[in-house]
Amino acid sequence: MSSDVSAVDAVEIVGDAAKVNLLGMSQGRLEAFFESLGEKKFRATQVLKWVHQLGVTDFAQMTNISKALRERLAEVAEVRIPEVIEQWDSTDGTRKFLIRVGGGNAIETVFIPDGERGTLCVSSQVGCSLDCSFCATGKQGFNRDLTSDEIIGQVWIAAKSFGQLQEGGARGDRKVTNVVLMGMGEPLLNFENVVEAMHLMMHDNCYGISKRRVTLSTSGVVPQLDRLGKYTDACLAISLHAPNDELRNQLVPINKKYPIAQLLASARRYIEGLPDVHRKITIEYTLIDQVNDRIEHAHELVELLKDVPVKINLIPFNPFGLSNYKKVSNNALRRFQQILIDAGYTATVRTTRGDDIDAACGQLAGQVNDRTKRSQRYKLDQAALLASENDTIPVKMVQ
Repeated sequence: MSSDVSAVDAVEIVGDAAKVNLLGMSQGRLEAFFESLGEKKFRATQVLKWVHQLGVTDFAQMTNISKALRERLAEVAEVRIPEVIEQWDSTDGTRKFLIRVGGGNAIETVFIPDGERGTLCVSSQVGCSLDCSFCATGKQGFNRDLTSDEIIGQVWIAAKSFGQLQEGGARGDRKVTNVVLMGMGEPLLNFENVVEAMHLMMHDNCYGISKRRVTLSTSGVVPQLDRLGKYTDACLAISLHAPNDELRNQLVPINKKYPIAQLLASARRYIEGLPDVHRKITIEYTLIDQVNDRIEHAHELVELLKDVPVKINLIPFNPFGLSNYKKVSNNALRRFQQILIDAGYTATVRTTRGDDIDAACGQLAGQVNDRTKRSQRYKLDQAALLASENDTIPVKMVQ
């Protein structure tokens, strides 16, 4: 993680006063902040516990800090949580948050319960700067990277919503047990902010989530993946979706820059550098009807991954507006899975959860003030397609 940005430089304007938002600061940055105030470094530990374990954002309530320091903090700093615009609860227990992040933008975060495990799917960008053809986020275009405050704020919001942030809650009955950086955006294109937020997720003075329960998913930004092992030992997932470069170029355009062989070699270097020799790479493979779900694709995948320590997560495509792809049939899905299992791979199927609130994998869209104009282009293309199917001339963009 970059260490040349000091806490005192990381200010945001709130009203007429410039205040430092302490929410997304790692222990090291928070210690530097307190030292800049002439305070001891242990104040950082106190504040981290108040904010991330007890859910307290008002300095006046941090009772083990002197009154003078609390008053000083109120003058120069704040703990500002992103605003929840709306919350939806699915019939299957999935919970989705729409969170305002300024500039007319909003992101989505999803909590997925599964027995005693609760997985939070966290976003890292407003929209996505990549353009994977099967992903709703990509069709929304891109505005900016999220700050570390906005990334860890998603964990704070979810944990708070379940009553987890209270005395004993951080070590008691936890709802958020796992975090996956698989929401909106490509995490490795927002490297420093993502790494800092992951440190807070795993820190004992914060959420204390095990390194085996925090997973970063990437579409294949190889240079940043090669850096990752210097900063974290979180789990790694590769968003693969195709067994050969020709098909992956169509589904995941970044493959044209960093083809499969380069990506898998980088992933192997990362996993081999971890102290845990039993760790495996998760391969994410979204199955799309008549696109990448054929028997020959399964056999190609078996051959491609034969020397890579992996487990494979098959994801049925979840339809959304602006996409003409169709959901894979159950027969094709089970046939594909069985070929992988017969070859000796661990191959699971991700259960579709939260599709009644558009919270399933690949459906997150939020609200993106698109700097790329990509979303407008897709809407125009869709309008033209609908018009051609109806033998009419499109006269305006589909809203």
